[in-house]
Amino acid sequence: CHCSVYFSPFKTCCFIDCQLYQFHYINKNKTWTEAQQYCREKHTDLATVTNMKDMKRLNNISAGYQSEAWIGLISKPAFTRTWFWSLPGVEFSESETNWNPGEPNDGGNQGSENCVIVNKNLSWIDNSCQTPNHFICYNGEINLFMNYFYMCFTWQEAQSYCRENHTDLISGTKQLQDGAVKNVMDSRSDYSHIGLFRDTWRWSDISSFSFRHWNNDFNYPESNNKVILIKENKTWEDALTYCRDHYHDLVTITNMDDQRWIQEKVKNASTPFVWIGLHYIWSLRFWVWVSDEEVSYENWASPGQMGDCDVSGAMETGGGHKWFKRNDSDLFNFICSKK
Repeated sequence: CHCSVYFSPFKTCCFIDCQLYQFHYINKNKTWTEAQQYCREKHTDLATVTNMKDMKRLNNISAGYQSEAWIGLISKPAFTRTWFWSLPGVEFSESETNWNPGEPNDGGNQGSENCVIVNKNLSWIDNSCQTPNHFICYNGEINLFMNYFYMCFTWQEAQSYCRENHTDLISGTKQLQDGAVKNVMDSRSDYSHIGLFRDTWRWSDISSFSFRHWNNDFNYPESNNKVILIKENKTWEDALTYCRDHYHDLVTITNMDDQRWIQEKVKNASTPFVWIGLHYIWSLRFWVWVSDEEVSYENWASPGQMGDCDVSGAMETGGGHKWFKRNDSDLFNFICSKK
């Protein structure tokens, strides 16, 4: 059984809780919130996973069960992004940073740069987690720093490699100040991933553990913090209601930059189209965004799309990510915008 966490706390699923570092698989179907309440009443809380050893214990206790299981990790729109070091036990301190001048700039406030690279001077630069770079692993057992400059990975791929072959991505100012690191970086003109990242995920027991162990297909951390793909199949109206209840609205696309952000998200959808916040008003014969934005930018598969009664706009998840009109009753994944 693979232990997994869903963003939505309303999806029913089996779950895992723990007490005094003993994990118990509870074979009951509950939402995340119901599972949290059950664990707090019967035990301590939903499981907190602090390192790879805990992860292996979870996998062992889940063996033989076919369903996925809740753990105590959740993200909400109200949570602010917080910096963490990848290596468990290394705490991030705002008073011990080495940002390059003008950093972190978050990609010009696009909410897209949630991981960190270093330049040859070991100054920190926030960067997209999806951009392949060289990286620095830390080998804690023999206190050496291993540099693998012949490989370019995304941040998550680099983290997985370091955990499987060494200890973790290099983490903390003490490790980065080691002379061996400076000697290697002095001879290079490119950038390398380090173990600094930020996200909005929090543990149910309010602990500050930075450990994350996402599936490889999880876009981690979020490449765009302003929108989210919901991989549930709903009609257009149900998708609209869901977004307004849990986030802000179905997504509005007003320019090419918006289009690029959204089309990266929809690549991970499980349906051939995803709903967007575009609806056809039959009585007035024109398209409108649910946010009341003017439809100034268009990316239709066929120019001059005319609608019918009860149709809305959907983006294809493959090909050129063009827009198509689809019946409101069709069941697709959808994109929500955040406030």
